[in-house]
Amino acid sequence: MTKLVLKTNPAVDEKFANYPDKLRGKMRYLRRLVIETAEETEGVDELEETLKWGEPSFVTKNGSTLRMDWKERSPDQFAMYFQCSSRLVSTFRIVFEDVFKFEGNRAIVFQLEEKVPELELKECIKASLIYHKVKHLMTLGI
Repeated sequence: MTKLVLKTNPAVDEKFANYPDKLRGKMRYLRRLVIETAEETEGVDELEETLKWGEPSFVTKNGSTLRMDWKERSPDQFAMYFQCSSRLVSTFRIVFEDVFKFEGNRAIVFQLEEKVPELELKECIKASLIYHKVKHLMTLGI
């Protein structure tokens, strides 16, 4: 497997540093899961970490943009966002309906105090990172 090339916009580090104390570790954990999943996923050799709409975002050549953020208006939750026009969240609902809470066709939502289901989330991240290679598969290869 090829070593992952990670390109990080310096503004991303600043964004993570500015999350409230109680959230910073949770957001960094999601970030680590995305990078770790990219390293483990065949066909992902480059990951760009940037800001889109002011949110930490991850882009790959064959993937669908993946974002994450916390909003002041919902202080007890944070989320991972997916392209709403894709089949990602609708497929995640089918495969992981008893595991995650969803927001429309755009997000997996986590409560601040809950444990993030790591293995299942990594499957969702992987599907997003290689979406254009798996979008023809019924459950996106999950």
